[in-house]
This record gives sequence, structure tokens and C-alpha cells, in this order.
Amino acid sequence: MNRNTAVEHDHRDVLDFWFSEPVRPLWFRSTPAFDEQLRERYRAVWQTAARHDLDGWREAADSALALVIVLDQFPLNMFRGQAESFSTEAMAREVADHAIGQGWDTEFDDIRKAFLYLPFMHSESLADQERSVALYRAAGLTDSLRWAEHHREIIRRFGRFPHRNAALERRDTPEETEWLSSKQAFRG
Repeated sequence: MNRNTAVEHDHRDVLDFWFSEPVRPLWFRSTPAFDEQLRERYRAVWQTAARHDLDGWREAADSALALVIVLDQFPLNMFRGQAESFSTEAMAREVADHAIGQGWDTEFDDIRKAFLYLPFMHSESLADQERSVALYRAAGLTDSLRWAEHHREIIRRFGRFPHRNAALERRDTPEETEWLSSKQAFRG
């Protein structure tokens, strides 16, 4: 059995890897080498999850969190700059919503809770953005709340994330073009 096949069915491997000390500094400051490492180690896991073949992970707190990370975080790195980066976001939100509905978020430390809520911050829906802000605020996660409010304001202003336009083959509006070249632009 190769490494990817073994990892496909072990949510603990995902959590141990993602929350390890060497990986933490790369969460929001990735490198091409780390993106490649994720592709090599977890692309098969992500593909399995995208086919709904890991839906059993939804049935417990830790495995649901691992599934959210696989569906929300991993493709952002593995497919940076490509439409595929965002292809399983809706699935991640469904899993996160289920986990929150079960009250599992209350079992997590602040860092894990923040990652469970991230799929709502990544949504281009204003309702999801409002939920993101409310979740981070209620949990007292002030640093994440600052970013949630920033993301919500982008969606309020543009109705979408302009920094995704190129990957999603969308045309920038003149206002988006101006904003993207400004210091206020979010790059991600």
C-alpha cells in the first residue's frame, strides 16, 4: 500500500500534519515547496473527499475538522492560481455547518475552531460572510475576526473576491482593477 492510499482513510494523519509545528508557519504564508508537498502527500485524499468517498468523516468532531481542512485549505495550496482551488469550498461549508450544528466546535481549541469556521470566510456569499463574522466574534477569536470582517467588506463592496477573477476567468471591473493595485487589496 503506498503512502497516499494509507492516508486516504486516516483523518488523524491530516490533523497531525496540518497542526504540526513545521506546518503552522506556512498556513497563510505558503511556499511553492510546501504546495508541492501537499500535492504529493494529499492530492489523492482530496480527490477521494471531492468524490464524497470520505463522507464518513462527517460523523465525529476530529474527522469532520480534518475533512474541512482537506476540502477548504488543501486545494488552495495544491491548485494555487487555478479555478480548482475553490472547487470544494461548498462541500467544506456543508461539513463545517454539520459540525457546528452538532456543537463540535465547542470541543476545539481556538486554533482548530478557527479552521472549522474558515470555509464561511472563503465564501463569496454575503450571508456566509456574515456568519463567519458572527462565529469568530462569538468565539472571541479576535485576530480571525479582523480577517473575517476584512473578507466580508470585500464581498459587500464587490459581491465577489476580485483576487480570484483571473483563476476563475472573470473580467475585472474598473473598480476591481483599481482596488487590486492598491495597498488595501487582499492577495490570496
